Amino acid sequence: MNVITKKVSLPDGREISIETGKLAKQADGAVMLRMNDTMLLATVCAAKDAVPGTDFMPLQVEYREKYAANGRFPGGFTKREGKASDEEILTCRLVDRALRPLFPSNYHAEVYVNVIVFSADGKDMPDALAGFAASAALAASDIPFEGPISEVRVARINGEFVINPTFEQLKEADMDLMVGATEENIMMVEGEMKEVQEKDLLEALKAAHAAIKPQCRLQKELMKELGKDVKREYCHEVNDDDLKADLAAKCYQPAYDVTKQGLEKQARAEAFEKIREDYKEAYAAAHTDLSEEELEEKYTLIDRYYHDVERDAMRRCILSLMRVYVSMVVRPQTSVLSGARFLHSQDLTEVLSSLVVKHRHWLLSLLAQNSTRNLWTVHWSVTT
Repeated sequence: MNVITKKVSLPDGREISIETGKLAKQADGAVMLRMNDTMLLATVCAAKDAVPGTDFMPLQVEYREKYAANGRFPGGFTKREGKASDEEILTCRLVDRALRPLFPSNYHAEVYVNVIVFSADGKDMPDALAGFAASAALAASDIPFEGPISEVRVARINGEFVINPTFEQLKEADMDLMVGATEENIMMVEGEMKEVQEKDLLEALKAAHAAIKPQCRLQKELMKELGKDVKREYCHEVNDDDLKADLAAKCYQPAYDVTKQGLEKQARAEAFEKIREDYKEAYAAAHTDLSEEELEEKYTLIDRYYHDVERDAMRRCILSLMRVYVSMVVRPQTSVLSGARFLHSQDLTEVLSSLVVKHRHWLLSLLAQNSTRNLWTVHWSVTT
């Protein structure tokens, strides 16, 4: 039994250990993470091949806090574990959000990540360790992954930042953030705070990233020691780089021009479709030597590549209009009457371009389609 244990310390001296090679040996990767008497088992399994026709990343993340972790078992009428709680589902999403972007874009095999709390001491918060455990399990496997990552909770307590605070410490915090990051970049931030300055938020992110970096380095050491720094080979999609470059060169600017017109949703979709169909006709006319079957394969690739071109054109247009229209330096406020949260933009003191003023509602619809969904109510205050 080749059991490997790695340890890393938090800024306050508490120690986190990762053990692999002892439990769940039939999984592609498995680790037992421990901090004091809180223990999490993370396992990851992946299919060898992708299901034919799959063009997305079928990743499923599960996080469960078992009754037995706290020395209890379900009693009464129900004697089994119930469905996942809201907190468990939110933890799954936080882990998924940090892991998903780091799988190769052409990797489409089903991947299942399971994190189970085996022991909870009632002091340390296990959800703050789930991302670290999940990434360590991927590091201990040969599944293609452009990580590792880790997640920590950072809280400001009495003016000082605390990494992975205890339940008691968190009661006194005025900032509570979950941060996921690689050694080089921050991947995900979510949390709440009580009207703090922007510089305080940046300091919190720096403190979290500083704690994450040693955890990522530990996982890289683990990969090398296990011989998992070379991942499995796969071929889940066929690509044509020349076709992709030609499509971008000929369709990007027309797609950008359509986006800039500010058309209604249906009209915009029809205009995008016409650009794609015109390109297919031109491609078929220029490649008469291809059979119908080969041409259909090219059309499938064109549909996939054109989606990326369309998305990039819309993002570029949104950013350019935002720079012209309004500076997104805003302050959240709470309505005294309804308790709703509002986002007030600063009044503009210069005359806006007619295009942007005319299509401000269209700009909002594009932002809703291309950014993370939120619960803000946006109010535009324009001075012309």
